Amino acid sequence: MRLTKRSDKTQSSSANTLGLSRRKFLKNTGITTGGLAAAGFMAPGMMKKAEAAKTAPHGAPVEVKRTICSHCSVGCGIYAEVQNGVWTGQEPAFDHPFNLGGHCAKGAALREHGHGDRRLKYPMKLVNGKWQKVSWDQAIDEIGDQMLKIREQSGPDSVYWLGSAKFSNEQAYLFRKYAALWGTNNVDHQARICHSTTVAGVANTWGYGAMTNSFNDIHNCKSIILIGSNPAEAHPVSLQHIFRAKERNKAHIICVDPRFTRTAAHANEFIRIRPGSDVAFIWGLLWHIFANGWEDKEFIKQRVYGMDEVKAEVANWPPAEVESVTGVSEEQMRRAAKELAENRPGTVIWCMGGTQHTTGNNNTRAYCILMLALGNMGKAGGGTNIFRGHDNVQGATDLGVLSHTLPGYYGLSDGAWKHWSKVWDLDFDWVQSRFDQTIYRKLKPMNNAGIPVSRWVDGVLEQTDRMDQKDNIRAMVYWGHAVNSQTRGVEMKKAMEKLDLMVIVDPYPTHAAVMHDKKDGVYLLPATTQFETYGSVTASNRSMQWRDKIVEPLFESKPDHVIMYKFAKKLGFDNQLFKNIEVKGDEPVIEDITREFNKGMWTIGYTGQSPERLKLHQQNWHTFNDTTLKGEGGPLNNEYYGMPWPCWGTPEMGHPGTPILYDTSKPVAEGGLTFRARFGVERDGVSLLANGSFSKGSEIKDGYPEFNDALLKKLGWWDDLTTEEKAAAEGKNWKTDLSGGIQRVAIKHGCAPFGNAKARAVVWTFPDKVPLHREPLYSSRRDLVSKYPTWDDAESMYRLPTLYKSIQDKDVSNEYPMTLTSGRLVEYEGGGEETRSNPWLAELQQEMFVEVNPADANTIGFKDGEDVWVTGAEGGRIKVKALVTRRVDPGVAFLPFHFGGKFQGKDLTDKYPEGAAPYVVGEAANTAMTYGYDPVTNMQETKVSLCKIEKATA
Repeated sequence: MRLTKRSDKTQSSSANTLGLSRRKFLKNTGITTGGLAAAGFMAPGMMKKAEAAKTAPHGAPVEVKRTICSHCSVGCGIYAEVQNGVWTGQEPAFDHPFNLGGHCAKGAALREHGHGDRRLKYPMKLVNGKWQKVSWDQAIDEIGDQMLKIREQSGPDSVYWLGSAKFSNEQAYLFRKYAALWGTNNVDHQARICHSTTVAGVANTWGYGAMTNSFNDIHNCKSIILIGSNPAEAHPVSLQHIFRAKERNKAHIICVDPRFTRTAAHANEFIRIRPGSDVAFIWGLLWHIFANGWEDKEFIKQRVYGMDEVKAEVANWPPAEVESVTGVSEEQMRRAAKELAENRPGTVIWCMGGTQHTTGNNNTRAYCILMLALGNMGKAGGGTNIFRGHDNVQGATDLGVLSHTLPGYYGLSDGAWKHWSKVWDLDFDWVQSRFDQTIYRKLKPMNNAGIPVSRWVDGVLEQTDRMDQKDNIRAMVYWGHAVNSQTRGVEMKKAMEKLDLMVIVDPYPTHAAVMHDKKDGVYLLPATTQFETYGSVTASNRSMQWRDKIVEPLFESKPDHVIMYKFAKKLGFDNQLFKNIEVKGDEPVIEDITREFNKGMWTIGYTGQSPERLKLHQQNWHTFNDTTLKGEGGPLNNEYYGMPWPCWGTPEMGHPGTPILYDTSKPVAEGGLTFRARFGVERDGVSLLANGSFSKGSEIKDGYPEFNDALLKKLGWWDDLTTEEKAAAEGKNWKTDLSGGIQRVAIKHGCAPFGNAKARAVVWTFPDKVPLHREPLYSSRRDLVSKYPTWDDAESMYRLPTLYKSIQDKDVSNEYPMTLTSGRLVEYEGGGEETRSNPWLAELQQEMFVEVNPADANTIGFKDGEDVWVTGAEGGRIKVKALVTRRVDPGVAFLPFHFGGKFQGKDLTDKYPEGAAPYVVGEAANTAMTYGYDPVTNMQETKVSLCKIEKATA
């Protein structure tokens, strides 16, 4: 099979030693040959219908529907052409403010996901090692009976509800509510293993854990530093916005990465750092910034707390030490710092290269501190632009598909549960009764963060008496989740085989269906794609977008919210789950779900975007400015596209959305904002409130705390509330007042409902108050391990013991001498099951591979295109093709993480249901990846481990 080569200036010249012809690939994968555009490439029935419609004497009318790409979170708009119920054509939306007519390879191939013939077509179960077709009723009954039995024996926490970043907002909200009414916090989704350290680090710096500006606002940047980010492959359409900054402003682009990426090829400067040295690198930049007085002193004085403590740590990072740890020279560090200082406003862009580390929260806080020091926050062209990787990973996170919080980041306190019980119109005591009532380490499971998705394996395998719940996980529901995107694949296989029950809900069977050796106890339930349902989705910039239903559900697949209804009915809590949500037949009404979360999501402003407002925005893409996102005339004049949250108050209040977080240059009523007063009003006698900084038009000309009933009364603003609002607001604050009155009155007086405070450069509640460089658990630099050690092992974290020092203390660097890292390819997304099942994309990249520097290949003794074994430091091994390239440094190996369908050298294709295997299979990178978790979020470590590479013999 051919390994597609990348073209860049560091590429090895030995490309043509690889692989098969296109014709052989098509033959081997079962695709009808005859050229890329052959009709046989499509699902035959759907293609024939489309052609017949086009040739009919009076041609079937074409209905054009509007949807959003289901891949990364740029949020590209698409026009779908439908004839006789068949999706016959698609066009990128040239009038959409995000993609402006642009598409990447995945977006251009989108229609095939709606018509893909490799999809799971009907429910199935594994019986004695063979897949058997079953009815929906049989599947729901059998699964439900087993779950109820497990619940009775082991408690509700023994069933794990693993959700999806592919849910719509409505489905995500319903799923979290569903898990709550089942009685568990053992619920999570992909955000845990992509940007959980972003959310924790950023939210604990200035209030909200999201992208502060937008792709479009990058047009205003004069400098851009990308670190651990490869948008050319991960978010290709975002590049057009970066290029606009380069063309308009001559923006200086700095790409920081251990690997020369496609993004690096577009940068003014590429800085190669040693994997896992992000904090040391940022402190190296700040060393030069502080030494030369380039910081924004007035901004820091007014709006930042704790920068002096950061300066003290930065003083420990002179150029020589930075070069020793990161590999970057003093000259290059100073040049980069100077460029950032002289070209403001500037932004930092990061992705999973920065987040997926044991030190992930330290990394993200360091990036934020860099922007605070330069005064780049709260202004056009500045900010932290954090690119998300799934179409609704932002929305699913906001809506609480997480083990540590309810929707809207309310947390798990009794107060949070009482708030949501009131929104749900349910008795709090009844909701509480659904949970295990045992107290573990002073917390009931209801108030204790559940096991995160990164650790479900340990939830199955750990000794029960070392866990903070009644029993181990006995049933896993993988609902739109790629297990091959998680580390420790060898232990994952063991965990799967120990489970009593596995349920996979997905349009495709996924790698989870085949990587184990179970003979029974596995069910496959076909969910629709998002093109067979409708609802809202939140882009990376916090804009909410409405999707039309393009086609009716294909085969026997059902939308996720329909499946949730069926399960809830079987499990006995459908009346509570849908108390205020109409169900037509078996389908809950999406708009009712939107309105329900509008009632409760006051914390982050998901309250103003009613279905009606969202649909009006969808129908008026063309009226929004493609830099500011502001409506220019028309029905949405002066609103911001998608009403990026926070969209304060009720829909009737008409807040336009907040395009740039923390921007004090405009009134709050027009999208302005301060930093959030989330951390109290003072610490150690020092005020945490802003110093002489406030939003335009604010009647309070200084910092102020978050608003509640008492503050309104103290300010004399209580009588601005209506009688009904007073009754609802009594004893409440801006995030628990269901009337929205407190928010309305605060904004009327020019104030941010959440207060006006300083950002904090120190987080006193985290393991490292000031971000510190700590060596990875598996480090080849043993000289640095003693100098910058990891943390001590933790007895309990997210209900489980977590290891640090005991792993790092074992020196395995002689046996596993190479640093191993991983990342994305432009052709595929996530675990790849969907994209590798798309013939148009499968043709582009046919082999899983490892990138190795020529010096290492020559020393080990293999050539470009040969098979090699990559063995991780914990013994997991994968057999892949070698791609010999100078993109990686000597001593570093890179793996893409989108592959599955093979396991430790064994092809698993024959284990898929007939006709459902992806066109391309390959080893999962994470079979070789090792243990390691961030101490705040339990983010997995995928960017720094150790391995050995050997030539594979025949």
